[in-house]
Amino acid sequence: MNSEHRDDLTTEQTARRETSLTPVESFPAARKILFITGRLAEPALRAEVDGLAKKLGFAYEVQVMPITVAALLSVPWIRARIVAPPETDLVVLPGYCQGDLSELEQVHQCAVRRGPKDLRDLPTWFGATAQPPALDCWDIEILAEINHAPQLSLEQIVAAATRLHAAGADVIDIGCEPGYLWNGVTDAVRAVRDIGCRVSIDSLNVDEISAATRAGAELVLSVNHSNRAAAADWGVEVVAIPDQPHDWGSLETTIEFLQMRSIRFRIDPILEPIGFGFAESLRRYCEARRQWPDLPMMMGVGNLTELTDVDSAGINLLLLGFCQELSIRSVLTTEVIPWAQTSVRELAVGRRLTYHSIHNRVPPKRISGDLVMLRDTRTKRHDVAILQRLASEIRDWNFRIFVVDNQIACLGGGHFWLAADPFELFDQIMEQKPANMDASHAFYLGYEMSKAMTALQLGKNYEQDTALDWGFLTVPETDRHRLKKSRKK
Repeated sequence: MNSEHRDDLTTEQTARRETSLTPVESFPAARKILFITGRLAEPALRAEVDGLAKKLGFAYEVQVMPITVAALLSVPWIRARIVAPPETDLVVLPGYCQGDLSELEQVHQCAVRRGPKDLRDLPTWFGATAQPPALDCWDIEILAEINHAPQLSLEQIVAAATRLHAAGADVIDIGCEPGYLWNGVTDAVRAVRDIGCRVSIDSLNVDEISAATRAGAELVLSVNHSNRAAAADWGVEVVAIPDQPHDWGSLETTIEFLQMRSIRFRIDPILEPIGFGFAESLRRYCEARRQWPDLPMMMGVGNLTELTDVDSAGINLLLLGFCQELSIRSVLTTEVIPWAQTSVRELAVGRRLTYHSIHNRVPPKRISGDLVMLRDTRTKRHDVAILQRLASEIRDWNFRIFVVDNQIACLGGGHFWLAADPFELFDQIMEQKPANMDASHAFYLGYEMSKAMTALQLGKNYEQDTALDWGFLTVPETDRHRLKKSRKK
């Protein structure tokens, strides 16, 4: 088991893992609960809590703070405003509420917890959903190839190696080009090793390989009938491949040759693209594991991710699952084609997921949403009737945006607008001549409606003032965001 890349998850991923969805089941004595909210969320909160209270058998009260948006609440601000009824066991704050909860616990002598950031997650919160597993174990090594390295400067090679290593690569593979001897291979290998990376060399040229191994390359990709005679001189591990992917006999001969000379090696029967023997190549991996149950194996996944018109994450996870079941302990990837340019990070996340799945005998479902990028792990729906009622109660011109019934809804100034086209929606808003519609506000509305439209087209969840969830690619909204700037004031 390897755990040297425990830090290759982003801060955002860690934040999603260490979610505030602490189950109420953790407080079995909590039979009277006080919910704190703002004016805007009150109707929706009451609708959610009422059904849960009847189902789970607890008493509750809702206290509405004198503020419209609950996300703007903070512990110091609400400390003197909360009035906890007698015998309250638990106070549930909005998920965005900032501050030290122990201050409130000391004042009210009961447990205080942040609820979910989206009140529609309350059923999950109350359902005592277990915290997701840590996913800090794996046993598949990632080799990341720098393609066409002879065409790059030394600085470009080092920069690429640094990026791939940070993404989760355990070994940086220096990809050479057939047809001529690259005189710069020694400098390239040394430069990459000097930044603390392990190095492999991808070449069939004996002289090129010899120079690379003398410079510190620890693995040779690849060895077959053409160059295996020199393998004993290199003193490093090699990858045994067939002379041609379908030539099983040549693989057997090369393996026998290496074994007789006590040369360390791993086997790669060669994955072939769809349309060129993909299914048969998978069969060869199965046959290799049956024939050599104890020998290490490797799979180069690029022939599928780079040569298939589809985002690479799903392919990478599927192949990792295949490798995990067959005890194939290393994979080689590339990041050349645009749709595969996060393959190393995908593999780094995916190997954790497949390890957990295989070793705990559970499907890789509802464990981590980091590889669910185009869609979302769960979809949440707003009730149009509740939004219309909210709109009738709102008198200020701070616009609230929602995605509902395959359309974008906007609330503000006592109005409720609904349209599938954000341009049409903006025209409806402008017909009311809102006094606060300056350039800044128009830009803000355009930015949020663009996010809402993207969510609408992809069936994703939209939450105003919050980044769309793109799995491990999610970039949190910055401090320049209007909501976060207003919090600081």
